[in-house]
This record gives sequence, C-alpha cells and structure tokens, in this order.
Amino acid sequence: MKTRILSAVIMLPLLTLVVFGGRPLLIACFIIGVMGVREFYQGFEKINIKPSYRVANLSILGLYAVNLFAPDEIHYYMFWLFAVVILSLIYLFNIENRELNDAMATLTGIFYVVFLSFHVTLVDQTGEYGILVWLIFITAFGTDSMAYFAGYAFGRHKLAPKISPKKTIEGSVGGIVGSVLFCGIFGYFVIPQLFIHCIIIGILGGIISQLGDLTASIFKRKMGIKDFGNLIPGHGGILDRFDSVLFTAPMVYYYIVLVISQSVL
Repeated sequence: MKTRILSAVIMLPLLTLVVFGGRPLLIACFIIGVMGVREFYQGFEKINIKPSYRVANLSILGLYAVNLFAPDEIHYYMFWLFAVVILSLIYLFNIENRELNDAMATLTGIFYVVFLSFHVTLVDQTGEYGILVWLIFITAFGTDSMAYFAGYAFGRHKLAPKISPKKTIEGSVGGIVGSVLFCGIFGYFVIPQLFIHCIIIGILGGIISQLGDLTASIFKRKMGIKDFGNLIPGHGGILDRFDSVLFTAPMVYYYIVLVISQSVL
C-alpha cells in the first residue's frame, strides 16, 4: 500500500500540465501516446507478434499534425483513419515475414493507445467546457483509488476472477461512489452550472474507467505479463497508470459534444 501511495504522489506533478492546458497538455498526450504504444507493442512481442513501430509513430505524428494545423477539418481526421488502416495492411506486404496478427496488433495499438488518449487533448479544446478535462483524471484516478481502499476494507465477492482476481464487487461499488463524490465536489466548487452533468459523468466514469482497467488486465493476461512496463514504481508503465484514462477521456469528450453542448442550444 505504501508503494501505491508513493506512486500516486509521484504522479501528481504530471497533473500540473492539466492546469496549463493547451500546448503543454497536447505535448504530454503526444509523449504518452508514443511511450504507451511502445509498451503495448512490447507486450505483443512477448507472444511472438510483431507490430510495426514505424506505422505507429507515423500515425501519431499525423494525428497531432492534423490537430495542430487543421483542428476543425473533420475530413482530415477521416483521412487519418483511412491512412492508418492502409499503412497497417501494407505492412503485410512483406508476406514471408509478416502474419495477420502483426497487422491487427499494429492497428489495435494505434486506436487503443494513441487515438483514445488523444481525446484528452480534444476535451481541452472544447472551449468553455475545456475545464472538464479535470473530470477525466478525477473520475479515473478517483475510481481506482476508492475501489482499491473499498475492496481492501470490505471486499468479499469477486468481480471478475478470471480477469483480475483481486478486484471485488464491493471495491467496484466503492470506486463508483468515489467517482461521483469527487466529480460532485469539483462541479459544486468549480463549475456549479454543470453540477448535475458532473454527477452524471462521475457515474459513467466510475463504470467505464473500471472497464478500461479490466480491458488492460485482459491484454496483460493474454500477453503473459504482469505490467506493461516498469517506469512508475508500484504501477508499472505508462499504460498501467493510464489504462482507465484511455476509456474515460473519450467518454467525457463525447458527453460534452453530444449532451452538454446540445442541451445549451
């Protein structure tokens, strides 16, 4: 537990980038994408699958270039999606040395790590709702922390023993309650006009962040690894700490553009 708390404290300075937002946060997301997809691909290599780092790096550069130079041009993002698929399939043209799994792993890494984490930047760029970028981390880290402590104190019934043996139903419920509580406090004091939306995001985030954590656990089990990396003591690599963020960031972004933005029209 001490190692876990120490690791959480070490992560706090990274959240200062959320305060600055804009380019500093965009650069941080870019770095997380590069490091995260590398960890993800190294996991596949453990089971003799060889994704393309070159395709992934080109995809990352392309995605963030679009955001920097043509952020409002949706057709450029669509072209990016097209290019990622085509490049991943062209990777198979070296047919004697490549398998279908290599291309599928390449695509999965780009969309799972790079594209999902990119939504942190998109939330920050939603104008007056950019402040809600905090909810991505509040709900992700709040759920994780409260689920851990609730499970430690009250856990009796296994949540998904074949995926993550230590997780309990009691811990899961505690995580959702924690997410709602922290998001509610944020909404009440920081952006009271969106208090109800913060509560709803807290509920949704408490659920989907745990799905993100379980998804990462499935990948690790299939890859035969305990952690994606060893960058952060007690938490493994970048992906081990941000696995739930990969799911909460898109949830917050699409809630903003599909619900909040529409409700104020």
